[in-house]
Amino acid sequence: MLDNINAVIFDLDGTLIDSMWMWKKIDIEFLGERGLELPEDLQHAISGMSFTETATYFKTRFKLEESVEEIKEVWNNMAYDKYMNETPLKQGCLQFLQDLKSRGIKTGIATSNSRHLVESVTKQLAIDTYFDSIRTSCEVNKGKPAPDIYELVASDLCVEPKHCLVFEDITQGIMAGKSANMKVCAIEDEYSEFEREEKIRLADYYIKNYDEITR
Repeated sequence: MLDNINAVIFDLDGTLIDSMWMWKKIDIEFLGERGLELPEDLQHAISGMSFTETATYFKTRFKLEESVEEIKEVWNNMAYDKYMNETPLKQGCLQFLQDLKSRGIKTGIATSNSRHLVESVTKQLAIDTYFDSIRTSCEVNKGKPAPDIYELVASDLCVEPKHCLVFEDITQGIMAGKSANMKVCAIEDEYSEFEREEKIRLADYYIKNYDEITR
């Protein structure tokens, strides 16, 4: 899997850390406080969107009075404690990061999350020093499945896309990596179990956890 690979780029939620479960709870709570119910299609509709794109979508769809920046601030505050205390690393993740570092392979994070949360949780889990670039989809024109975020991180790392390997947990992210002309490994996650077969079809590789690579 790592043959001819000079950089590995990770999504964050559901890929490096077990956190996808949390956002549905936050959406339910956020909408509930405003007298609204969670639509069945919401999670699919916002999949892959950047933090800003998601806030804009919420503001428009649910006719919210708050500004996009105010919505993002509320979400950051709601998520912070959970990220600090309830989001462990995915199985085998730390050992894999250590292995990549020992091989001299560059690493980056390409996430749809907010910079505040990604920097906070990677520091809390003591993995922040393993990454040469951390970028969010708010820093590019379009979120996933557009390739923009992966192209930006590859540029930071000074590595050609064909020598990059992406790790992703959802189809929108897998498509973003493939559109950037990178190899993609899909990782199993309970949140995206319903699209498991599609993930396997789209990706170059599929793993249940990182132990499958390091052992």
